[in-house]
Amino acid sequence: MTAHKPGDPTTLNRLYGRAKGKPLRAAQQALVDTLLPRIAMPEEGPITAGLLFGHDCPMHFEIGFGGGEHMASRADILPGHGFIGAEPFLNGVAQALTHVSGDNGANPPLGNVRIHHGDALEVLARIPDGALSFVYLLHPDPWPKARHAKRRMMNDGPVDMIAAKLKPGGEFRFGTDHAVYVRHALMVMQRHTHQFEWLCEKPSDFQNRPGGWPETRYETKARTVYGHEVWYFRFRRI
Repeated sequence: MTAHKPGDPTTLNRLYGRAKGKPLRAAQQALVDTLLPRIAMPEEGPITAGLLFGHDCPMHFEIGFGGGEHMASRADILPGHGFIGAEPFLNGVAQALTHVSGDNGANPPLGNVRIHHGDALEVLARIPDGALSFVYLLHPDPWPKARHAKRRMMNDGPVDMIAAKLKPGGEFRFGTDHAVYVRHALMVMQRHTHQFEWLCEKPSDFQNRPGGWPETRYETKARTVYGHEVWYFRFRRI
């Protein structure tokens, strides 16, 4: 396999994306001011389950969690697991905090979630190799223009890092409704067959949402409003 050098268009060393949208509502701003500091990732040093959650447990990492629906649902389903989410978009962080806090009192708060408002790659690099059980990359920005392909998260550099951080048998889940991104992603993953096994035996395995894969608002809108097909990919760390 060819090494991927700095400057190679298939190597991504930072996350691209907008940082802020419309002004936050008062309740959202209050969560950013009070809850986020309590569950934010430490700014430096190695990241372990013991440090974040006080005990050893399976760890999940979501790259760009959007509004946090998937992360919060998984954390609710698996209370004994620890969840780390990274998102550069402040409005998405604020929405995720609403879910973590218990949807404004409608549900119990989630104590097994930690959030980084910023670049996922910076945090992922600080996690010890082989420490993660799951990594999620759901509906990332497709950067559809060819000249922006190097900005896609699904590239050799990030995939190499994801492989390093996953334990053997750990799972990398990728979802998108963008046909160009599907072709690009499968081309990239074909170069990583020494690291990942595609968990797919028939077309329905990637055409239908698997069990235990909560649907996000973005995914619902893509299907019901825009009529997009959504694809779901599961890769096991060899």
